Amino acid sequence: MVPGEPREVSPREAEVLAALAEHRTNAQIAHRLRISVRTVESHVSSLLRKYGVANRAALVALTGQQPSPSARPGHVEGIPVSHTSFIGRRQERQEALAALTHAAPVCLVGPGGVGKTRLAAVLAQAASASFPAGGAFVDLTPVGEGFVLRTVADALGLAERPPQPLESMVAERLALGRSLLVLDNCEHLLDEVGDLVDRLRSDCPRAGILIASRERPGLPGERVITVPPLAGEAETLFLERARAIDPGFTAEPAVVAEVCARLDGLPLAIELAASRVAVLGIDALRVGLQDRLRLLSGARGRPPRHRSLRAVIGWSYDLLEEEERALLRRLAVFAGGFDLAAATALMPGTPPSTTADVIGRLADKSLIGVVGGGRWRLLETIRAFAADRLADSGETEETFQLRLRWAAGTAATLESRLDGNWASQFDLVADDLRATLAGTAAVPDRQAHRLARSLAHLTFARRFHREAIGHYLAAADRARDAADGHQDLLSAAATAVSIADGPLAFRLLARAADQLEPADQADPADQADPAEHADPAEPADHVELADRAESAGLRAAALASALVVTHRYRGADDRDPMSEHLPALIDKASADAAPADPRTAALVATARAWDQDDLELAASAVEAARECGDVIVLLGALDVLTRAHARAGRMRTVQRICRERLTLIEHLPAHEPSAAAEIVDTFHSAARAELCVGDLPAALAVADRAQREDPIGEHPYLSIPKTLRPLALSGRFPEVFQQAPAMWEAWHQAGSPRSAWMSTAICAAALAHGLAGTGEFDLWRSRALEMAMTRDAASSPVLAPFAAFADARVAVHTGAYHQAATLVERAFAPFRVRWYEAYARAAGAELAVVAGLPEAAERVAAAMPYAEQNDWAAACLARTRGILHGDRDALTEAAERWTSIDARFERACTLRLLPG
Repeated sequence: MVPGEPREVSPREAEVLAALAEHRTNAQIAHRLRISVRTVESHVSSLLRKYGVANRAALVALTGQQPSPSARPGHVEGIPVSHTSFIGRRQERQEALAALTHAAPVCLVGPGGVGKTRLAAVLAQAASASFPAGGAFVDLTPVGEGFVLRTVADALGLAERPPQPLESMVAERLALGRSLLVLDNCEHLLDEVGDLVDRLRSDCPRAGILIASRERPGLPGERVITVPPLAGEAETLFLERARAIDPGFTAEPAVVAEVCARLDGLPLAIELAASRVAVLGIDALRVGLQDRLRLLSGARGRPPRHRSLRAVIGWSYDLLEEEERALLRRLAVFAGGFDLAAATALMPGTPPSTTADVIGRLADKSLIGVVGGGRWRLLETIRAFAADRLADSGETEETFQLRLRWAAGTAATLESRLDGNWASQFDLVADDLRATLAGTAAVPDRQAHRLARSLAHLTFARRFHREAIGHYLAAADRARDAADGHQDLLSAAATAVSIADGPLAFRLLARAADQLEPADQADPADQADPAEHADPAEPADHVELADRAESAGLRAAALASALVVTHRYRGADDRDPMSEHLPALIDKASADAAPADPRTAALVATARAWDQDDLELAASAVEAARECGDVIVLLGALDVLTRAHARAGRMRTVQRICRERLTLIEHLPAHEPSAAAEIVDTFHSAARAELCVGDLPAALAVADRAQREDPIGEHPYLSIPKTLRPLALSGRFPEVFQQAPAMWEAWHQAGSPRSAWMSTAICAAALAHGLAGTGEFDLWRSRALEMAMTRDAASSPVLAPFAAFADARVAVHTGAYHQAATLVERAFAPFRVRWYEAYARAAGAELAVVAGLPEAAERVAAAMPYAEQNDWAAACLARTRGILHGDRDALTEAAERWTSIDARFERACTLRLLPG
């Protein structure tokens, strides 16, 4: 038979032939003619025989019929139709369209719900002009094993025609011109899809092949384009879909961004959430997202497996092998990601190599995201699903215990590296360490205590000081014996001291002492049997006495530290009522303590020196501290000695002691709270000491070193005072005006704690404004009073001398002499805290002279002894003498002195007094 000369065609065959000319599929023809697909296939086979052609395409060509618009060149059958706009994916579209111009298959890979199908449909539509022979979009979701080829053939409108293999018919169809085949949802049929694509690439190399799958097919030469969650376009998608339901919908951009972030940027999740927001409102939606798998469900008009997030992820989960499921559900316990060691820790008995293989397979299936640097993470939606499966499996408790063991070990390992490179690694696991600890009960537990203590140490070293205190307290709650809990409370107190929270430090030290309450004062029912821990070679009563003596020594040390805190880190008017009872408690504890305990003896001696404010006791405390050999104890004793000398006005001696302290801290571990507290105080005291002798360059050098080495570092307001005061006195006013507002705002944000010692820095800012003539002197002076929590500077022991100095110096500079007598009187008042007394006396004497007060000469004479203790005062008094006596040499001396301490503003003021 000659092709194209058909036998007689029946009316039904004519209808089928007309439909074929429109490039209808067998299923479409069956639906139109209301007959079965099998009957259509029979008619197509009959037509092929009658026309003597090999395939449907040739049959259509030989009929001479014109195709309908739907069968125009480049038409790809079966592309899903969407009634909503397509948002984003510009880069992925460009890459995919460019890749389709080559012969290699293009694979869109990503997790369920990320929008692969929609992107594939958009690409097929956009690329159709480049494929004039048309093609087909094939959804393999409902297809079972063994039916991929049959489904593709049906989508291309091909009927079986034995003995010709169906595979060759598909290849012939795709070889007509340039055709496009899109295979969607292939993840459950990857082997079959791979075999088919390999054959098609061989038989019809010009055909374009686009694959969308949750798992990479692994084809030779494939071009894989990962489809990630939406980033910036996620909010646009949410708003557009929400407004399609409720045109008046509005929400704060930050809230929409938060919702989209919690949905991992998955388009399906975003669209499901947007469909609910019109009913729930944005606030209720945010609450509902706590159980996102339940909330985001029930969407009609979608394929069954896309009607909820649970169904989307469940489809992938059901395709996993058992070992893949086991690891995936256990990985749900990691909130911030994981590495191979962490994943292996959850699978006891499984070699790391096996775990690595399973992780790789899960990543290939788009269930695990690659973070980089040997780390992976689960999208929150997948993690929520995996957590549900973990609960259903009955493995939750076991997995949490495994995670706790991993967390404790990881934290301990990082803690051992604190002197090296550890911070970046800690940042990667910090969230999971925190979450693991939060999931433990506040009861004695060895692993939980180990984790809490290490995490506290790590967060302190990371400068998360308030957080560290919380972890130390958590460690104390989980300690299995009183001694461990006592040490945790001491560490918490040291942390509080390092950030200048004296009241909290006092409470923690008191609690630490109470934890070691003597046995005769505690409930006998709570006492453990000493024999349980006794050395068999030593009588039990001796062990008990030794334990009691050791506990008494620790208790005495804690009480002594509490007494020191009441003086050292709390204002005189901010003492705890309990502090007056501490000396008696210390005496009792010391009497019960082991006699050969030099460290406790040194701490007790230091506490008594603070309490009695006695120079001899302070010197004795320093000697005891040197003998005990503990640098931290020695630093505390030296501090009380500086206080004693400062009260006597011997600032040069204070400077010498502080410089010794700076040497002692050089080799202390700044990441240890007890050491850090002394380092912080040493920098504070040393900067103040240099300032109090008028050595402004040295004060700034200490402040600069503190910025580099101080464990508090660039604290929002604790670190600035060390710099602010010498900057103001040096005349570097622009720097003062930049730093002072930052300190003020940070102090307010911290709750405006009582900070008399910091108020002098704010007063220094007032001084700078007064000398610079900005008009803000009164504002900043009032702020200093607010920080000191007083209405009158004279009533604040710490602020009084510095405020008197600032008032007098500004009056001299501005010529405001109407209150000169009062200001001079305040500058020469007896000060309880004498740190800045030299400045007040020198400025007061100069004001008395320039204001022409009758007692000016006597004031100058009274101030002269301070020149020996303070370089700034010496320069100021030289200028004052020059003004008083018209002494050019004294003015020249003053200018030279100002130069030596880099007081540039004061030098300029002095030079203006010299003739010429």
